[in-house]
Amino acid sequence: MEKNIKTIHEPAREIPVRASVDILVVGGGPSGLMAAQAAADEGLKVMLIESRGYLGGNLTLGLPILGFLGEKGNQIIQGLPQRFIDRLRERHAASGHRPCKLHVSLTIIDPEESKTLAFRLMEEAGVEVLMYVFCTDVIKEGDAVKGVVIESKAGREAILARTVIDCTGDADVAYRAGVECHKGDAEGGMQPPTLMFSMRGVETQRLRDAIVNHPEVYDMDIMPAESFRNEKFITVGLRNQINRAREAGIDIPVARTILITGMAEDEIWVNMSRVNGVDPTLPESYTNGELEARKQIYPIMEYLKGYVPGFENAWLDRTAPFLGIRESRVTVGRYVLTADDILACRRFDDAIAVASYPVDLHHPKGGDCTLQYCGDCYDIPYRTLVPAKVENLLVAGRCSSFTHEAMASTRVMSTCMALGEAAGRAARIALRTGVKPSEVDVDTLRCELRETGAYLR
Repeated sequence: MEKNIKTIHEPAREIPVRASVDILVVGGGPSGLMAAQAAADEGLKVMLIESRGYLGGNLTLGLPILGFLGEKGNQIIQGLPQRFIDRLRERHAASGHRPCKLHVSLTIIDPEESKTLAFRLMEEAGVEVLMYVFCTDVIKEGDAVKGVVIESKAGREAILARTVIDCTGDADVAYRAGVECHKGDAEGGMQPPTLMFSMRGVETQRLRDAIVNHPEVYDMDIMPAESFRNEKFITVGLRNQINRAREAGIDIPVARTILITGMAEDEIWVNMSRVNGVDPTLPESYTNGELEARKQIYPIMEYLKGYVPGFENAWLDRTAPFLGIRESRVTVGRYVLTADDILACRRFDDAIAVASYPVDLHHPKGGDCTLQYCGDCYDIPYRTLVPAKVENLLVAGRCSSFTHEAMASTRVMSTCMALGEAAGRAARIALRTGVKPSEVDVDTLRCELRETGAYLR
């Protein structure tokens, strides 16, 4: 074969149709789980496909779920997301929703139990699950999506669907369907990802006592000392200690120490790696991010064991199964939510979810972030789930229609779960009433959301 060949010709071929379903959900993360549950009713055939060997997505990374509560302390994410937490709590695998001055609210979950519960919920709802497959293309007729093409060890196959819901986080389906997509800020810079890891053998009471009793040494970003008297907490701060470690020659990639208690008493999840410049839609970039983040774990552990009380005898327990992505592609829908909408606490007639998490922007360059609060909560309109020029497709989760700044608020898991539930219910209502998802009667959708427990203003 000749050297320096840039492209090859792939002959046209027929591919087998693996399945034909009513509603296909692509991506089994927080939004996809809720979408599949909400869609699976009234005898419809619903299928969920996932590229990994488990369900749950970011629910499995050791992260807390942020944003179930609003800035005024009221619960604004309810419905199916709350039922997910209720089921975890039955297994002692989740905390309650705790107010947090920095993150508005904090809900600790167990990542392994989240995987198990995700499977159980799909089985109970009658959703057909297919894992280890990648969506590599979209089947279209005119401007309407008719299904997707998947690749797996079984080869290339098609799944036909009357409606497709893109819950990939990266807008993989929408992008391949020709939906206009954007990545990052005006320069294309995206919020950097983090590889979570947990440590065991942490004396969490010593950590609490140090923060509460010596705030001049163990400083916290705007978080009052009483926050740390709770059994479950998150730290954001200890900038003094990071500065001391850096002076001693330890390379710390972030400006703040972010530690999250796990479900076990001696368990702490660490959110401190950071790799700037990662584009998760490019495999070489994503690979470099994984490798670099894993290298960062060891100096971070050296810092924690040497400068943070309670970590002296702790050890590395496990790392998250994949690099946690904060930002990737976002779509252009019938409406693009902006930071101005968020900070103005804007209301919409077609609201299908309410959110309150701040505009939490991890800057594409450097190691810090900024937060802007709206003071209450804001609506997310149905139109953000509906692509501008493609039919039979809904997009739910962090890749819905948001600006770079707005997505810094909407990206948290509780909001993505609420968007997934709305998309699933909308897809089902569209099929029941014989209209396109873009033509769904939003008052009917809003009524069903309320009747099934979701919160709308």
